[in-house]
Amino acid sequence: MRHRIWVLVLCVLLILSLAATTSAADKKFELRWGHYLAKGPFLEVEQNFAKAIEKRTNGRVTIKITYSGGLGKGEELLTLAGRGAIDMGTAAPGYYANELLFWKAYQMPFVFGSPRQAIKVLLKSYETFPIYKEEMDKMNLHWLFQQPLGVYYMTGPGANCDNVAALKGKKIRSFGEYFPKGHMAIGAVPVNVFPVEVYEALQRGVIDYSWLNAGNIQQYRLWEVAKYNCGPIAAFTGHNIAIGKPTWNKLPKDIQEIFDDQATKSQQEYVDWVDNYEAQAVKNIKAAGGVFKVFPPDELDKWRRAAPDFIATWAKDMEAKGHGETARKVAKLWREMTSK
Repeated sequence: MRHRIWVLVLCVLLILSLAATTSAADKKFELRWGHYLAKGPFLEVEQNFAKAIEKRTNGRVTIKITYSGGLGKGEELLTLAGRGAIDMGTAAPGYYANELLFWKAYQMPFVFGSPRQAIKVLLKSYETFPIYKEEMDKMNLHWLFQQPLGVYYMTGPGANCDNVAALKGKKIRSFGEYFPKGHMAIGAVPVNVFPVEVYEALQRGVIDYSWLNAGNIQQYRLWEVAKYNCGPIAAFTGHNIAIGKPTWNKLPKDIQEIFDDQATKSQQEYVDWVDNYEAQAVKNIKAAGGVFKVFPPDELDKWRRAAPDFIATWAKDMEAKGHGETARKVAKLWREMTSK
């Protein structure tokens, strides 16, 4: 009798275990992804990431992207994801200058020679220095990948944007910690404007020149209010794509592995994609009436000489914040990799 009871108990436990396993395997996750940029072809790789996750999980995970700050502004989205208010967030590290002390350095002008080089340095640094993951952990985020941003141009209604002297006193769209310093170094006036607000800011004269890449110039149809584009001037990385830990920790391990694997694939896809897309964007803008003027190398040298040594400035700032040793190692790696 006692043996039969134990057999029954074991059978019940087995049934419950199988039911729980089946339930976990069948559970569906509908994730909300908040994006600070407007929807468009410039975000094709990120849109493909969401589709790939749904396909690779056989529909167990679906991701809805809300664009143009619909779930929060650029400086809010990563925080919201970390708190679990939304599931995923996308924003530039420059918007989190006080939290992402090491990540924000990827958005310094006059450091990287190309988007591909910037991402190569980023991935090597992430692999080498635990501080990058630690900063994401402090924001309660699991980092997925980063956008390799095309080189930046100044875009405005005035044609005289191809020399340093002419930019003195001009209001230039800026953000973060280091771009304003770069603009002020030549006597320009930095004005903090989000990408989705640039069109109106140019139209109303809030800024004289935008500070964006060709893909975003095309995305926001800036040629309609600002015909001239002077550059290229600087290359750096774009925004982070991250998932909040409250959501990440709810996902089964096999789904987490799919996310990480697809993030690695999407990162490489982005690097391969960005140059061709940016080149085509320039052609499209020209066809629509936009004009591109080369910012002469000698004028760019003047700008670089006037600007601070941003890597040294950043490393010194990190020393004051108690991260001197790590910052020096990071700076050394960056100088070695960007000098090749």
